[in-house]
Amino acid sequence: MYDIAIIGLGPAGAFLARLLDKKYRILAVTNTPQAGKCCGGLLSPDAQKILAQFDLCLPNDVLSNPQIFSVKTIDFDNNTERFYQRFYINMNRAKFDSYLVSLIPNNVEICNNTLCHKIEKTKDEYTLHLKTNGEKRTEKAKIVIGADGANSIVRKTFYKKNKIEKYAAIQEWYNDDKNSPFYSCIFDSKITDSYCWTISKDNYLVVGGAFPVKNSLHRFEMLKDRIKSQGIPTENPLRKEVCFVFINKGLGSTCTGKDGAYLIGEAAGMISPSSLEGISYSMESAKIIAEVINKSLARIAQRYFWKTFGIRIKLLLKRFKMPFMYNRLFRFFIMKSGLKSIR
Repeated sequence: MYDIAIIGLGPAGAFLARLLDKKYRILAVTNTPQAGKCCGGLLSPDAQKILAQFDLCLPNDVLSNPQIFSVKTIDFDNNTERFYQRFYINMNRAKFDSYLVSLIPNNVEICNNTLCHKIEKTKDEYTLHLKTNGEKRTEKAKIVIGADGANSIVRKTFYKKNKIEKYAAIQEWYNDDKNSPFYSCIFDSKITDSYCWTISKDNYLVVGGAFPVKNSLHRFEMLKDRIKSQGIPTENPLRKEVCFVFINKGLGSTCTGKDGAYLIGEAAGMISPSSLEGISYSMESAKIIAEVINKSLARIAQRYFWKTFGIRIKLLLKRFKMPFMYNRLFRFFIMKSGLKSIR
């Protein structure tokens, strides 16, 4: 019997596993996709701040080249381009996740390459049905925490009624021997009502976007055809990465959990609805629930819910930002005005 079971060891789960008190017996289950996480691999200033709060510094091998300080915003709807200053750190997402996992103390039992495919609740405990290399087994825990992203088994099992919209994030990697410093944000309403991106990363060019699930692969091919006009080659991809991503469309999309089954990070709906940045919210929610659990196991749901009030307000403010990014007319006037842009 474990005190706490953490499902997922991305930034949310790994950060939580590191911060929980060593008096607890903890199980961490992770099933990293072979193709890699579909992520742009950019560390936002908010995420940098949280790392700084814990005096954590990124090793050199986590960083990717080049470090880019501006984003080229391409608006195909209005045939407009602008450059905007940004303060992201370009990094290797897989190595970043591995770095956070390396900080987990030895009291946490980690099950790698393990799928949690079913969770059952009895009166005072949860039974986890696990599969490792084809072998099935069960484990029990008093508390289960879903840190497993947009496809969270914890959310799907216990919080089906708390619905949130899923998009498909798709990206491909291409050789880029010139290693040109190119980071772009692309808007085209014919392709998606979210946005697309290109990022230079260690002699590769990453091309991707977030698309409505229906016809998402076709939409991605439309993106590749569209950006050829920008001189971006999209032939002979080295690999493709695909995953679901949550689009938080209001306070009702955020679910923190109750009765011993809790959610953190993207599984809780804590992801920016405007930029789809989720690493900072993952680490921040992990920090909060760790503080709650370490203090007391009484009234976890209520205390965790109220302590994440600031996150929910921050996400709501991001919603107010969205029309200025995704409404074609608003975006036209803002980009034409040159507001906040650089030459």
